[in-house]
Amino acid sequence: MSGRNYCVYDVFSVDVLAGNQLAVVFDCDGLDTSRMQAIAREFNLSETVFVLPPADLRNEAHIRIFLPTRELPFAGHPTVGSAVAIAQLRRGAGSHAFVLEEAVGEVSCRVDIGGDAGRAEFDLPRLPQRIEVSIDPARVARALSIAEGELGFRRHVVSLWSAGVPYVLVPVKTRAAVSAAKAESETFLSLLHLPGAVPAAPYIYCAGGDHESSNFHARMLAPWDGIPEDPATGSAAAAMAGALVAFEQLAKGVHCRRIEQGVEMGRASFIDLTLTMGQDALSKVSIGGHAVKVAEGRLFA
Repeated sequence: MSGRNYCVYDVFSVDVLAGNQLAVVFDCDGLDTSRMQAIAREFNLSETVFVLPPADLRNEAHIRIFLPTRELPFAGHPTVGSAVAIAQLRRGAGSHAFVLEEAVGEVSCRVDIGGDAGRAEFDLPRLPQRIEVSIDPARVARALSIAEGELGFRRHVVSLWSAGVPYVLVPVKTRAAVSAAKAESETFLSLLHLPGAVPAAPYIYCAGGDHESSNFHARMLAPWDGIPEDPATGSAAAAMAGALVAFEQLAKGVHCRRIEQGVEMGRASFIDLTLTMGQDALSKVSIGGHAVKVAEGRLFA
């Protein structure tokens, strides 16, 4: 019986059974969009990636990324996990550099492979942009069951950003406020809709974290997408890079920040965010993290 090879990885973690789960399906020629969506529902992980031949043969692969409910143009943990999976399968141990094609554009990746684990870093194909819409912080607080007085810290305020996928960035003063946040589907869905787009999910964060290396502690909630909570959200970290530039005084040079996520779920994840500042503006953003393989097999679908 023929089938397609697949692997399951835990991404943004060096340990199995932590981080964010990802299914990577190879040999996807002949699969149409509806079939990919059905397979993603079957895996029922936060995201499933399908690996296809690249449109430009100089690139390594074209990947399509699916939630259980819809396709995404870009996402961070699928990019990191796919880069590690493809490098392990095709190239083996060592350091590698290649380009993955995603709906958002070409994504340059750098990968280091050792055994069943690896680390990947990629440059954002699109720098984060602030979306200028009217946001009532009081309504955001109510929709997330956060006390209004908890909103904001230092210069950070509630804002909407996107580096391919939009997020409502919700800074709060305390770690306890992050942990207490809840996103009731109907309440939050009625709060903010972008014209012609899906609702922007909330990314709630505070300064510091449970781990000594963490600069920020975060959670991402999107129950309307079949994801009550996401253990690690690279696309939200990408959007957050815009907020860091807007609300913090970053000098010219390279700035590294680590975001911990998934702690409340028992799936601690660590996203490394690197911002390169030019003389007057952000010039590059990179996202990196580890991925470890936890399963592999054949998909008969």
